Amino acid sequence: MSVWDDLTGQADAIATFRAAAEESLAGDASRSMTHSWLITGPPGSGRSNLAYAFAAALLSNGNPDGDTATIRQVDARTHPDLGVLSTERVIITIDEVRTLVKNSNYSPSAARYRVMIIEDADRMREAASNVLLKALEEPPPRTVWILCAPSEADLLPTIRSRVRTVRLRVPAVADVADLIARRDGIDLAAATRAAREAQSHIGMAHRLATNENARQRREQTLQTALRIRSVSDAVVAAATLLEVAGQDAKAITAERDAEERENALRSLGVAPGATVPPALRSQLKALEEDQKRRATRSLRDGIDRIMVDLLSLYRDILLLQLGVGGELVNASIMPDLRRASAAATPEQTLATLDAIAEARRRIEGNIAPALALEAMLITATRRTAQQ
Repeated sequence: MSVWDDLTGQADAIATFRAAAEESLAGDASRSMTHSWLITGPPGSGRSNLAYAFAAALLSNGNPDGDTATIRQVDARTHPDLGVLSTERVIITIDEVRTLVKNSNYSPSAARYRVMIIEDADRMREAASNVLLKALEEPPPRTVWILCAPSEADLLPTIRSRVRTVRLRVPAVADVADLIARRDGIDLAAATRAAREAQSHIGMAHRLATNENARQRREQTLQTALRIRSVSDAVVAAATLLEVAGQDAKAITAERDAEERENALRSLGVAPGATVPPALRSQLKALEEDQKRRATRSLRDGIDRIMVDLLSLYRDILLLQLGVGGELVNASIMPDLRRASAAATPEQTLATLDAIAEARRRIEGNIAPALALEAMLITATRRTAQQ
């Protein structure tokens, strides 16, 4: 078993990290190895998966493919020389960065290196980034930093200048399908459809391939958009899409929230069903606050997934209208796509695509999602009527 086995579509990046691990373990850190890395790539390209694979390779003394025990510890985030900063919230706080930087100064206890990973480095504000910058400027000799972000532009120039960047690409549909079929035991045809509809987003492809409710919510999103004929339809559709996003967010977080609460009660010595003593309620309240923040982020992510699905829908319609060859993302609803392409012009479809892109920008700017969705669908409807 190799630590690189479950990575897909990133042969060049894997070769870079494997060579660095080989040279560092051999004591030759002059060519490929450096103390700070930045992994960039689109959502679902496997940034964090590659970061943890590289960490496991560095922490497996003498084995660039990773040893079984170390891989398990890294997967469980329990290795004593691994530090991780990931957030379920919209931003990474300065206190979280300070804690990670403090821990990075300890000497390795079991491996040759101490590896510090920040999964969503783009979520750091300037003050938090400056705290990290000081650590990157003068790192301990056996500490390796691995940052993950969608692009270099998401980080301060001063941080970009102190890291070695490895850029990931969108993996091919066939590569993602092969991974899902092999890892999750899914029929290849079903895995291929999931990979195509997820647009090669590995995590979303896994959900679509293994979760019937996720597939139904995506289908509902597309059919809701296809039924819009008027401004009143657009208003109703906006409410429906927001509800779909909420259902998707709850499905992702509910099971995890319950498990976290159960584990917290167990660690506090509270029996199942028993009343929580007043002295312990503050700790549970802190957990509940974290879960609320995670739910907020999950809802925003769910809304963005809807936007991405709608972009794929109208992209398919535009391809049919222009007669351009190419694989359609939503080929499973071809009759609906043909009807929609015949009912509008390419100019109208482009206007709708522009409205969706504008809505994504507005939501990123903290406009209320319900208002952004309504404005998007109403604007698209009015532009269609003006053609």
